[in-house]
Amino acid sequence: MIIIADSGSTKTTWMEVESGNMIVTEGLNPHFTTDEAFLAACSAVCQQFSFLISHFSIYFYGSGCGSEQQRNRVASLLSKSFGTSDIHVETDMLGACRAVCGREAGLVGILGTGSNACYYDGTSIVLKAPSLGYVLGDHGSANHVGRLLLTDYLTDKMPDEVSALFHEDYGLSHDEWIDAVYHQPNANRFLAQLATFAVRHKNDADDYCRNAIRYAFDEWDCYQLADLKLETDCHKISVVGGFGAAVSDVLTDYLTDNFMLVGNIVADPIDGLRRYHKK
Repeated sequence: MIIIADSGSTKTTWMEVESGNMIVTEGLNPHFTTDEAFLAACSAVCQQFSFLISHFSIYFYGSGCGSEQQRNRVASLLSKSFGTSDIHVETDMLGACRAVCGREAGLVGILGTGSNACYYDGTSIVLKAPSLGYVLGDHGSANHVGRLLLTDYLTDKMPDEVSALFHEDYGLSHDEWIDAVYHQPNANRFLAQLATFAVRHKNDADDYCRNAIRYAFDEWDCYQLADLKLETDCHKISVVGGFGAAVSDVLTDYLTDNFMLVGNIVADPIDGLRRYHKK
């Protein structure tokens, strides 16, 4: 029996490989999640799945699992929750690679709440862009686009008609915006939620939201993709993430305009990971 988990900052999708039985819990990025919240999510998974055999494996692919310290912490929490030592904690980046490339080589990007990119040789990640988090990195992601929109809104750089729609949707005061970003937990998720405004209005005639998304992709290309393309001479990329899938038309146009080939674009890697582990 194999259980796989794809964990981002917003949600974690768990699946039992053979049956396809699935449950979604909150995101379990170890940088933001307490032990108590992690164990509570695992408890919900245990109630969903029936463990009829004594031996099973867990493959946990998570954002925030890049360091050995965080991988060990996650492995310990999983072992405590599920009572098994056959636990494999990997990065969400490797999970994305296995989901969209299987055992073939290629460039792979994550465009969800956060972002990243790497070159995968069909077995492991050979080259990876620096992962700097939502303050210094996450270019091209939902929280990056949300940050761009909010900055324009609060500095009166957003076109008047767009600003009126933004205010109608959210209606927060200046102080409430600042409090949400700087004083409340999970600011990355909060900013990412604002990107849904850009998704809804990406085809508006004024092109404001489409241009904001393309600007974020320019930054993604500059800070995450450019060196990978140069060092590998690979110009085909597959993308995993809810935001990337939601703006796949803008993303496809952007990549094509910048002389890149488009591979798979999927919102959730869980089905691809299931195929990978079934083999």
